[in-house]
Amino acid sequence: MLLGTWNLENLYRPGGPFGPPDEAAYGAKLAALAAVITELDPDLLGVQEVGDPQALEDLAGMLDDGWHTALSAHPDGRGIRVGFLSRAGLTVVADTTGFPAELRPVQVDDAGATVTAAGRGVLAVEVGDEPLRVAVCHLKSKLLTYPGGRFHPRDEGERARYGAYALYRRAAEATALRTLADELLDGDGQGRDVAILGDLNDEVQAATTQILLGPPGSEIGTPGYDRPDRGDAARLWDVAPLIPAGQRWSRVNAGRRELIDHVLLSHRLVRRATAAGTGLPGEGPPTLPSVGPDPAERRGAPGSDHAPVWVRIGG
Repeated sequence: MLLGTWNLENLYRPGGPFGPPDEAAYGAKLAALAAVITELDPDLLGVQEVGDPQALEDLAGMLDDGWHTALSAHPDGRGIRVGFLSRAGLTVVADTTGFPAELRPVQVDDAGATVTAAGRGVLAVEVGDEPLRVAVCHLKSKLLTYPGGRFHPRDEGERARYGAYALYRRAAEATALRTLADELLDGDGQGRDVAILGDLNDEVQAATTQILLGPPGSEIGTPGYDRPDRGDAARLWDVAPLIPAGQRWSRVNAGRRELIDHVLLSHRLVRRATAAGTGLPGEGPPTLPSVGPDPAERRGAPGSDHAPVWVRIGG
């Protein structure tokens, strides 16, 4: 079984403010995405940045027969949302945006506006008779938007403040995602197959990513990994250390390679993980464009500015 996650980058039908300008550009984008998915051949793929629900159906229609789709009912202000492409049938078990009740509202701008929910829904599904439980997410971006829709700050003080606001939101969203993971694990990570897929918009050692892991001290490659303890019931393991170092990135931001898309596995699943990677298996490091602070610069570009991140699970 191959599980993966991929940010499809502005998957809209043509004609709107965020998608391709015409049918030709839309067709080129779909063809580029479909070619990668066909080659990757995942059993289950979590996807992000689906702007039009019908666009995901258009993409599925360019694949071979038998694909199932599911989409969150909670898009952000641009209309983008998370979803799944799956070889097997899906049962939705959660589609949520809410922060835990204990979290106070999070400040998001200089005017003091606050939010009490994630900007995009987190969607969880069950697959199979001995169910695989999987959630897909897209946490708050590090790409910042300033008052008036600007992508560049007036000064460094404004940049710092809005970077902090984004971090507050991403941390709160990670906390909400961890709460959902606890529900999916139900205190039995050794017996339940649970995976969290998605664009976390931060790297492996980031505080927001670490929130998702649960009890510390047992990451892949550390001495604690092979020492079972009570924390294994609640832990999630990031498969990033299984990705060859020479391809351990999923996006290039201003020339800097970043692994911001992640696959996290429960104890039962991670013990059966045999390989992980970015891009396409066997093709080496992903080739990606370098992106800047303005997402509109790539409007209508074919393919995606992210590479898929995947893990192979043995029987």
